[in-house]
Amino acid sequence: MKRAGTLRQVSDLSDFSRGHWLRELLCRGEEPCHVQPSPDGQHLLVLQKSGPPPMPRVVAFQRHSIAGTDLERNWQPPQPALVGLLFLQSPVVLDSWVLAMVWEHGRTEVWHFVVAVGWQLLQTLELCQGARARIVSVCSQGASLVWCEERPPLGAHSDMSKCAFRFCVCARALEVGEQGVRLGTVRMVLHNSPEYQVLASPQHIFLVPAAAGFATTSKFLLIWHPETAKLTITAPSAGFIHSKVLHSSSESDFRKLLLGSVGLLSGFTPLDIHTSAVSNSGGLLLVSTKGAVNMVEPDGTQRHIFDLEVGSLARGSPVRLKTFGSILACVLAGVLYLVDQNNGRLIEKEVLSMKEVHFLESPGEEDSIQLLTQAGIYSFCFSKPEDSSRPEPCLVEMVFEEACRYYQRRSLSSSKLTVEKLKKGGAFQAPVALAAILQHSLHQKQKPAQGLQDTYAKLLSTMSLELQSYMSLELLKTCVVCAPESEVESYCKELVEQEVSRILHSDMDKDNLAYLNSVFTSFPKAAWKATRSCLQLQQNGEGLLVARATPEVWKKVLGGPQLDDVGQNGMVPLFELICASFLRFKPKWLPSFVELTQQYISMSWAYSSKEGPEGRVPLYKRALGVLARKNKHSEGDNEMELELLLCSKRPKAVLQALHLLIRLKRWQRVVEVAEKFSKLSPLLNKEIFTTLLAEFAQHRELDPYLDRLWPLCPAELTASDILTVVLQHLPHSQEDPVPFSSEGNQLTVGLLKPLLQRVAQRPSVHEMYLDALQSPTFPPPTPPREHKVPSKAVADDVPQPPIARTSSPSALVQDDSV
Repeated sequence: MKRAGTLRQVSDLSDFSRGHWLRELLCRGEEPCHVQPSPDGQHLLVLQKSGPPPMPRVVAFQRHSIAGTDLERNWQPPQPALVGLLFLQSPVVLDSWVLAMVWEHGRTEVWHFVVAVGWQLLQTLELCQGARARIVSVCSQGASLVWCEERPPLGAHSDMSKCAFRFCVCARALEVGEQGVRLGTVRMVLHNSPEYQVLASPQHIFLVPAAAGFATTSKFLLIWHPETAKLTITAPSAGFIHSKVLHSSSESDFRKLLLGSVGLLSGFTPLDIHTSAVSNSGGLLLVSTKGAVNMVEPDGTQRHIFDLEVGSLARGSPVRLKTFGSILACVLAGVLYLVDQNNGRLIEKEVLSMKEVHFLESPGEEDSIQLLTQAGIYSFCFSKPEDSSRPEPCLVEMVFEEACRYYQRRSLSSSKLTVEKLKKGGAFQAPVALAAILQHSLHQKQKPAQGLQDTYAKLLSTMSLELQSYMSLELLKTCVVCAPESEVESYCKELVEQEVSRILHSDMDKDNLAYLNSVFTSFPKAAWKATRSCLQLQQNGEGLLVARATPEVWKKVLGGPQLDDVGQNGMVPLFELICASFLRFKPKWLPSFVELTQQYISMSWAYSSKEGPEGRVPLYKRALGVLARKNKHSEGDNEMELELLLCSKRPKAVLQALHLLIRLKRWQRVVEVAEKFSKLSPLLNKEIFTTLLAEFAQHRELDPYLDRLWPLCPAELTASDILTVVLQHLPHSQEDPVPFSSEGNQLTVGLLKPLLQRVAQRPSVHEMYLDALQSPTFPPPTPPREHKVPSKAVADDVPQPPIARTSSPSALVQDDSV
């Protein structure tokens, strides 16, 4: 873990050429100036767009007083202003670069610095093709320039709604060779668009809407992928992401691009962007007016990093952002924030005495952050802890932070619980005990219980296995970080298996589910093997899939946050994650896995329970949803859909599978499914037979299977019912019917005759009860009755005659009438 050091001065600007002038430029001016360091850190370009006299200018300063011609340019409004200072790599000489100065009207000056000679102008080029074009934003990516330019309409009184979309985004290669500088052809990225600020990462271009743009177009960002010619529309806060590959220039029209999403985008709130910058990892850093710092990844997703301690940011207040490795450095209102990008933890907060602060490049010094101020250059260095055997304080802090979240969720008080209150107060002993055990035992190999209270020592003996498991997991993580590339994969497999097993034996909340999603995405094969191991999935001797997982693990698989609870941004429940792994690595096992889960549900939850998984969406439908979301569809998807429908054994699913087989004209399988599932229930038997009888009436494909189809006829269907179904589904012919058709595909009485004979030979309902209705005498004689009521004593002594029983319903009716 890195530990922040102190801020120390490394230069007073005297090692720069004209250092006193550099200090003066940093001190003067009502508005902050723009400082652009060179890639090698030996040059500083200071751009002052406005301020006191004489005029706006750009000045280059060389470090270590390198001799040579200085570079200084100024301009006087209304002359075109300078909009960009860009350093481009030169392919002629390794690790060399050139400076491109881009002016508002498109003129581009390419400069090169030669030691002992100074700055030399290589060439002046025209970047834009139109004379009336005006560049509003420009950036560089490798050896290419990307810019947003305004193309004013020709008419003086044009429609203002059309004038709003008068900008376009273009790209052009700038090649520096031995023969000079040459511009490539113009590549149109976007046209008829609003104004955008273009920011370049190593692989992508971010298009951020300008502050003065329309409210409708300031609700989303655009991300251009140059290699694949793909444009991504994203509204990060709303979780909306849509990508489209631009095959031709006609598809790059802004209004056509949004045509399918304008209704959805209109309901979003406008983006809250105060400052934007690109991180060294390729993401887009956004600071809102409320001080929230977020990272938008190149795929369009967004994650929150940190909240700056400000009420609200004014539009003109500067915020400096720069990333150094995994550390995000931010300067706001004279305060330096150092934040870990990976977990959002504040590493250091330093109050600076300087007003104007700029970040500089630190070539070869990833653990050093350099700041340029009017007093000189300061460095903020990180150092590792001296004693690595000491317990990590971060772990103890995590215990109290997790305890704060746990107790806050269960508290009825409105006051916020903090780590300080938790440490000082005596009401919560669990985190105090756990922190003491961690501090005394994790790094003490010989006597782990030394120095602990008796109660803590007893608790340590109880949780010793858990601590041992944790230590082995931390050791494995260290091996993954330090291992050579050839051994990383084997370590990752073991690490993923332990992590998946750990989460399946803990509470499945949203945080754990999000972590599992990232594990399954980053290590799909290792996560699949870990899932098989945790569920103990294997085939028995008969080739059937069996699982020997504990009921607790099954509840984690089927319970936890569901689709309605997990939200957007691509996170899915654990059951869907496992189904996706089955589809990728063992698709033949997926129907059997769904059947196993249904068997477990029938044993663990009541059939009508709304708390169980089947109380929301049936499992086979959730598995079908995973199948539908596959990136690449194959011919086996229809067979997989059939198996998932049939394994559920639900009547609607079976009928849906039957209709799918009929649509695919797989008649052999149709009859097999009908024979198998007609035995489940009489109602399903009737639906299946009626469906097949309707198909039989329309074509002759089922004729070879009639000897297997007719025995499925339900007992309650009469000949009249059968003829009604057949007549309703006979195909309609446009020609007049003839007695003998030459096509040979008409339904004849001869084909129906075996079915009608079978129905006619069945005993009718009347015949089934005929024996019961027959009696020697009808109605039976009335039994004799005694009108005298004997006394109670006599009645108790005299045995009573048995009750007369008869099998004739008529006798029962006669007896009731009397």
